[in-house]
Amino acid sequence: MSNFFGSIWWLLVTLGLLVTFHEFGHYWVARRFGIKVLRFSIGFGKPLWSRYGKDGTEYCIAAIPLGGYVKFLDSREVDVTPEERAGDFTSKPIWQRMCVVAAGPLFNLVFTLFAFWAMFVIGKPDYQPVIGRAEGISASAGFQAGDRIDAVGSEKTENWTSAMMALLEHVMDRSAVDVSVTTAAGSSIVRRLDLSTIAAGKEERAALSEVGLTPKQFLLGPPIAGEITKGSAAEAAGVAVNDRLVSLEGKPIGKWDDLVAAVQGNAAAGKALALVVERAGKPLTLSVTPRYEKTEDGKMAWLMGIRHKYEQPPYDALLRYGPLAAIPAAIDETASFTAKTFGLIKRMVTGAASLQNLSGPVTIATVANATANEGPAHFLNFLALISLSLCIMNLLPIPILDGGHLVYYLIESIKGSPVSDKVLIAGQYAGLVMLAALMGLAFYNDIVHRILS
Repeated sequence: MSNFFGSIWWLLVTLGLLVTFHEFGHYWVARRFGIKVLRFSIGFGKPLWSRYGKDGTEYCIAAIPLGGYVKFLDSREVDVTPEERAGDFTSKPIWQRMCVVAAGPLFNLVFTLFAFWAMFVIGKPDYQPVIGRAEGISASAGFQAGDRIDAVGSEKTENWTSAMMALLEHVMDRSAVDVSVTTAAGSSIVRRLDLSTIAAGKEERAALSEVGLTPKQFLLGPPIAGEITKGSAAEAAGVAVNDRLVSLEGKPIGKWDDLVAAVQGNAAAGKALALVVERAGKPLTLSVTPRYEKTEDGKMAWLMGIRHKYEQPPYDALLRYGPLAAIPAAIDETASFTAKTFGLIKRMVTGAASLQNLSGPVTIATVANATANEGPAHFLNFLALISLSLCIMNLLPIPILDGGHLVYYLIESIKGSPVSDKVLIAGQYAGLVMLAALMGLAFYNDIVHRILS
């Protein structure tokens, strides 16, 4: 399946699962309180498929799959007969209405716990948190190849992903952090990373790259040319895509980093270097003259114009628990990411984190496809994070979202009467504007990331 169709398919699977679970929460609790449900819709707009259940509810799948809704019998919208009064949503006590509204986000939270639990039981493959190369800030702090990252601050790191997630929070705050490592010689030591030198306003991924840490697994890839830059020294020398780079100036190239080091160590202005490549199983000697140019991160270096052919290295770590041990692990993971999400929201509001962290359906589709291809554990991890995001987003006090309705009911419980229709209408308009702005920014970020990727 191509990336395009795969992304569409896994986006539909993701949204279908999470939206259905969310709306089922509203539906299930409403039925427990005797509220009549008129429609249960997955998606917005014109129904593509619908049928009526024995309970009189219309179940449908609509054309726009970016959400869903549950429509209750509501005396504010339709005339309700005395016989139907028992099923009227607005006639129910405030606490029951609040339970119905809160049930959607709560069910997303339950889904998150289940997805993390299943991920831990299956086992999520990852990389050992062992440094292969330290540059920039990390090199200045004394980090060396072979260091194993045991903890970032007080947060223990079991794999490379958890190490980078823990480090990212300190990168966003531009704060110093103590990192506990075990050196290649087996000694335990604490190294202090001062991240205050990272320029303010830099997007998080670029800021994290400035730390300069690369896992050892990413240095093991074979030195194969994946792309030749047009007009480059390599193109002039006749290097071709899929050439295996064997040696430079007689020095063997076992991995890609060997080539980088050999170029920087041997290049000089106007100096031609002997590059041996393997093509179609046969050795071929080429003469290439590197050029002193700017790299993608703005630094000056000797370049030939060859991009590495990326091949994902095999995983060498597995995060797995038994069914019982996975329960507290799932709770801890949910709590950890809940705190990280609220922390990110706070940083975006205060300007400490970039608004580029908001992602729309294009990014979700791309990541859904990528994680699905990596295996069920990675996809479950992705589903858990998206479900948790939906839970938190829907609880924000924005009119038209569940959190906004909860605020209205809280006001009603305090003042003893519902908020006025005028306030409701104004809130709906304000909520629509805010939601449209957030969605517009998310779509914009999707487009920008797509162009720059």
